[in-house]
Amino acid sequence: MEGIVKRFPGVVANDGITLLVEPGEIHALLGENGAGKSTLMNILFGLYTPDEGVVAVNDQPVSFSGPRDAVLAGLGMVHQHFMLIPRFTVTENIILGNEGSGLVLDRTAAARRVREISESYGLLIDPEAKVEDLTVGLQQRVEILKALYHGSRILILDEPTALLTPQEIEDLYGILNRLKADGTTIIFITHKLKEVAAVSDKVTVIRRGKTVGERITSETTGQELADLMVGRGVSLTVARTPATPGRTILSAKNLTAQPIHGHKPLSIADLELRAGEILGVCGVEGNGQAELVEVLSGLRPITGGTLAVNEIDCGQRDPNGFREAGLSYIPEDRHHRGLVLDFPLWENVLLGNAQGEPFVRRGLVRGRKTQDVTRQLMADFDVRAPSPETPARALSGGNQQKLIIARELFRNPDVLLAIQPTRGLDVGAIEFVHKELVRVRDEGKAVMLLSYDLDEVMDLSDRIVVMSEYQITGEFVAGEVTRNHLGLLMGGRHSDEATQA
Repeated sequence: MEGIVKRFPGVVANDGITLLVEPGEIHALLGENGAGKSTLMNILFGLYTPDEGVVAVNDQPVSFSGPRDAVLAGLGMVHQHFMLIPRFTVTENIILGNEGSGLVLDRTAAARRVREISESYGLLIDPEAKVEDLTVGLQQRVEILKALYHGSRILILDEPTALLTPQEIEDLYGILNRLKADGTTIIFITHKLKEVAAVSDKVTVIRRGKTVGERITSETTGQELADLMVGRGVSLTVARTPATPGRTILSAKNLTAQPIHGHKPLSIADLELRAGEILGVCGVEGNGQAELVEVLSGLRPITGGTLAVNEIDCGQRDPNGFREAGLSYIPEDRHHRGLVLDFPLWENVLLGNAQGEPFVRRGLVRGRKTQDVTRQLMADFDVRAPSPETPARALSGGNQQKLIIARELFRNPDVLLAIQPTRGLDVGAIEFVHKELVRVRDEGKAVMLLSYDLDEVMDLSDRIVVMSEYQITGEFVAGEVTRNHLGLLMGGRHSDEATQA
């Protein structure tokens, strides 16, 4: 791809980008949120038409009128948000649109072919399983299988690890290396430096729509790539002083809540969150963390025990009641719980804040004042969008996340529940968010950090609790526990077994 330019109203997403990918390599495309990575790949896959520039595949200039042309040319793309029909089986999703011309669909033959491809690359998935019953990691495998089934030899992966657990990420690396060994060319869109080092042969860095460097991965460092990506020196470590915990702000005792989807009921014997500390919660996804967060934010009623914020009984309160008690909440799912995507940014800033000043006066929304506040938050948190009138849907995932964080911190809460706060963020934005969480802590507020990135939990937390099987199975002072010990507890080992191991 040479000299690629793509303009949208109010923004130049790609401004003369050049990308050269060799056959049979894993090539990382690295950049900040909103740098233009996904736009560039959507051009390559025929979803967008470039305003300027040349695209060539196997040395032949191409001009795709749509994704079907790209597929016929041997390209496949796995999008960050999967394009699967939940009620269909794996095989039905894979052959959708490519069923053949006969009157009778030979599902048996199709399933056999899906199984053959699955076993060849270690994807290991049941062709007859329904997609709605699969984990996120297995759904991603379905998307990869779909591309391979259609004959793709160039595979584009857009932020492929954004929703995966650490074990699923390792499994994905193995799959990509097997594909590479078979001659498949892979373009890997990411903003995570560890992923670049773990799996790529080369890396191209883009910043604000321009190519700023290409490196052989083994001949560069994470620090060099971070500086290229952000355009300044970036700290890859979290600088903070020791915590000085104060009074208990959030307290839960003998807390229980009803199970969902056949899981065990949540059972929390004792949980305290104190002023001036960051409490990290770690565990393998699906072990009760989501239910705990729902209870602590008023989204799920408790069935037993006590729950208090600032000594206010919140056991039977709704989410507004928790906010009134002094709690703010950065949700894990920014699309379904953090934003109304079709609303402009200023109306999204109103969400949860429409009870009073400065946004509401005498029961009326102050639109101009809210837009002014939103404009200031956009500047303070580097939310890249043309104006407060921009629909939230038009922002990159990282910029959507930054808007949510800005909105929740604007309330100056006593307790901040930060659930996967850096998921989908680039290294510069992660540095900013980490500094903000430490700042909130140092101002005497209480922060609960729930992250599936164990490094993030260990780097930021003053205390760490481990969740397994819908219970807290261990509590530690940060710095006094090893990564291996936490990993064993997360995997369901008892504390004494983990200590012996």
